[in-house]
Amino acid sequence: MATPASPTVARILLCFFVLARVCASTSSQPSVGQSFFNVVEYGAVGDGRTDDTKAFKKAWNDACESNVIVPTMHIPRNKTYLLQPLVLQGPCNSQNLTIQINGTLVALGDPSAWKCDKKHCRHWIMISDVDGLSVLGSGTINGNGSRWWDHSLCHRHHVGCGKKPTGLVIDRCNEVRLSELTFQDSPQMHVAIERSTRVAAANLTIASPGHSPNTDGIHVQRSRHVRIRDCRIGTGDDCISIGSGSAHLDISGISCGPGHGVSIGSLGKHGSRETVEDVRRLGCHMGTSNGVRIKTWQGGKGYARDIVFERITVSNSSHPIIINQFYCDHQHCKNQTSAVQISNVTYSQVNGTSRAKAAVELACSKMHPCRDILMKDITLNLTVKGKETTSYCSNVSGRRNSNIFPNISCLEEDEDL
Repeated sequence: MATPASPTVARILLCFFVLARVCASTSSQPSVGQSFFNVVEYGAVGDGRTDDTKAFKKAWNDACESNVIVPTMHIPRNKTYLLQPLVLQGPCNSQNLTIQINGTLVALGDPSAWKCDKKHCRHWIMISDVDGLSVLGSGTINGNGSRWWDHSLCHRHHVGCGKKPTGLVIDRCNEVRLSELTFQDSPQMHVAIERSTRVAAANLTIASPGHSPNTDGIHVQRSRHVRIRDCRIGTGDDCISIGSGSAHLDISGISCGPGHGVSIGSLGKHGSRETVEDVRRLGCHMGTSNGVRIKTWQGGKGYARDIVFERITVSNSSHPIIINQFYCDHQHCKNQTSAVQISNVTYSQVNGTSRAKAAVELACSKMHPCRDILMKDITLNLTVKGKETTSYCSNVSGRRNSNIFPNISCLEEDEDL
């Protein structure tokens, strides 16, 4: 007859049994409880020569699948990580996922070595379908784009201009924070925010040479509630470009140059219906070829409305203030009557210098004139001393106060402004 186990022994056996069950239930979920996903621990070398793409994908997958509250994909400093085109796909389990970039990410310099469709290489790094995302750090994202610019056909009839990769694409994401990083020498746009909501981009540095084609700093398309502040942007194209479907944008504290300035559009290409509304741009300095620009194609439909440009300083700009409803990027554009409607645009406290004699150009459609254009406290002087600036105004209605130079005669003077 077996001797019964003592109570103490029974309790010990029960503890071992429970511990074994716990270990068995968690062994298939190694990411549970882990919050830090270092790409080096996943095999990234960081010598600038070894392809680290697979290690980044593995680290991302575990961070995305983690059930901890704040998982962090970590890219350590003092290393350079060579990456092929990379997609970081959600949705993820946590809505507080962070990508901490402290090192340097670099793309291959030879376009023929990129593993993508060479006829339409859309992106280098894309993050999509992730909510509650933070991308931040002291690191650099270097698109290594100089040979893409050399191979560009943009200098010959604008063929193929839209087929080079964007550096970083944020697509279909909500509640995103992008901050502190440096973006450099992207093959095309540096940062694109597409089909996303509640995105905050702050304290970014974006730099590429003034001759680099189509290298917009930040492009916003089909996105809402986007805030861009305190960024230093110098590129070969628009510092910030705002495309169709964008609404509720707040842009402030931008230092811009070299580049083409801040542009809304171009809207309405190929007769399409496109819209932009509720854009505020405050307290910015522009050392660019254009200052603040709205451009639309003939034949388009839709609207650009409820736009404010306030406390803008321009330096040696060719076009400090420009609305152009006849935009055309090639030599053979047909005249068409349809146009994107431009209305309720305010220019307030815009000051600085213009290289061109016509410092204000408002060229609007006869069939769809620009309406409710308001200007107050504008002073734009010629860079060359001894001469004065002028304005050009066609098919425009609106109001101005008396503190306007150059005079904009098509706007009705209103001392209540």
